[in-house]
Amino acid sequence: MVNLKINGIEVTVEENTTVVEAAKAAGIHIPTLCYLKGINEIGACRVCLVEVKGARGLVPACVTRVSEGMEVLTNTKVVRDTRKSMVELILSDHNKKCLTCPRNTKCELQDLCAEVGIDSIPYRNQPRIEPVDDKSPSIVRDNSKCVMCRRCVSTCQNVQKTNAIGVENRGIDSRVKCAFGHSLADSNCINCGQCIIACPVGALYEKDGTKAVWRAIEDPKTHVVIQAAPAVRAALGEEFGLPIGTRVTGKMIAAMRALGVDKVFDTNFGADLTILEEGTEFIERVQNGGVLPMITSCSPGWIKYCEHHFPDLIPNLSSCKSPHEMFGAVIKTYYSKKSGIAPENLFVVSVMPCTAKKYERQRPEMENKDGIRDVDAVITTRELANMIKTAGIDFLSLENEGYDDMLGDHTGAAVIFGATGGVMEAALRTVVEVLTGKEAETIEYEAVRGIKNVKEATLMVGDMPVKVAVAHGTGGAKELLERVRRGEADYHFIEVMGCPGGCVTGGGQPKLTTEQLRECNPSILRAKALYEEDEAMTLRKSHENPSLQKLYKDFLEKPGSHIAHELLHTTYTPRGEHK
Repeated sequence: MVNLKINGIEVTVEENTTVVEAAKAAGIHIPTLCYLKGINEIGACRVCLVEVKGARGLVPACVTRVSEGMEVLTNTKVVRDTRKSMVELILSDHNKKCLTCPRNTKCELQDLCAEVGIDSIPYRNQPRIEPVDDKSPSIVRDNSKCVMCRRCVSTCQNVQKTNAIGVENRGIDSRVKCAFGHSLADSNCINCGQCIIACPVGALYEKDGTKAVWRAIEDPKTHVVIQAAPAVRAALGEEFGLPIGTRVTGKMIAAMRALGVDKVFDTNFGADLTILEEGTEFIERVQNGGVLPMITSCSPGWIKYCEHHFPDLIPNLSSCKSPHEMFGAVIKTYYSKKSGIAPENLFVVSVMPCTAKKYERQRPEMENKDGIRDVDAVITTRELANMIKTAGIDFLSLENEGYDDMLGDHTGAAVIFGATGGVMEAALRTVVEVLTGKEAETIEYEAVRGIKNVKEATLMVGDMPVKVAVAHGTGGAKELLERVRRGEADYHFIEVMGCPGGCVTGGGQPKLTTEQLRECNPSILRAKALYEEDEAMTLRKSHENPSLQKLYKDFLEKPGSHIAHELLHTTYTPRGEHK
């Protein structure tokens, strides 16, 4: 332990702690901009400068480590004046069209300006004039808003291990770009949106999907069906001031219905459907000598990462579409037939915690032989919140409502899809009972829960040991799959989620400030909400879903049938070479 003083307050912290974290422990706030704990600690913005007695000049608190007897001053006149000057310099080439910025009122730079007392800009404003990169189906990049904090770069390179973006040139000419000046659309970007979550300003944001949804709602000839992923209910409330991880399922349903859509269903139905198809595929591979380990295919960001970086493992991927795409295919066929509405008059909207779903929706594989797309529009949790606000709906005063009939049922197994380890646990609840022919003694698999980057377990299924692994974030997946590639790991089944923490912390979820992220881990709080909903469910195994049983009886015949494969399964595209 190290003893020091900050503003005269005696503080004891662990060795190697940074000054900014030591100050936090003492209840003292030091402003930051480029700092992202554990991800981007580079002292680039110089906003966190402090005085340290005996040091020559001011030092950045986010990269300065504590030492025994250190005396730190965080609020002297020179510190306040210098911080203000740093922010003024950042603003000197920043595009300050704040009113039309997607981060307006939720911008860390705006908050910082208020905190350091910016009341005028002394430098002639020369904003960066660069074309907006909007070619990607998921992510828009506006470098005129970029403050060169490099948080997006560190996230892409160090967390996701994708390296789709980096810093080009040096000094005042530095820019965040893709290699060779390519668009994100022409790079190995996996559309996960973790760069959006990391960005403190409006330089990165999701491609708008709301305009198409509004047009469909306003068209009397169009029958609009909306579905929401499990992770959305655990985060949407944050956009309306509720604590992180508050479950708002009933209010979310009421709000979506109030927007004017015709039917409100739950992507959890698609998750239950995925378990039956994926579980059947896994059993067939185990019993018939198929390619193992089988790897889940629910996360489109992970799928694209695999196509780029592990094309040799494509045969290991489950052929199942993701839950919302499966559900879209069912709506455009089974629901169309039952409701008497032609598929071309159906408009399926998916509310997702994920920006990669926008990319997935447009993949050529996600349409039937008549050119009918499974899903017509994808909006994020943030975009749904904006639509609710635009419609003047008082979210907090809404009474809880339930899903519409026919395709509204789901089980607890489907709910936990949104958390890392959830797909694995949901699959095991069904696979164990199918393989053994007996009701499982337990359906809660603690070994695959939690936020450890890679989780491994060996589970006994009858007399058969089944080796499983769970990875979240493509950085974690890379670590795991390189071991598989080298023959150092022997598994039967692997779950991969493209985003750290799983869908609950996807690129389309509510954005949190660095201060909030230092206070808590949102993936833990949001996952807790999903596990609580699972525990409250009467039915907790996907194969027990009565509406799903009826779907197979009336239409799909059985899991893995010819028609099920035609509608619910897909193929993948190698985009790189394994060397």
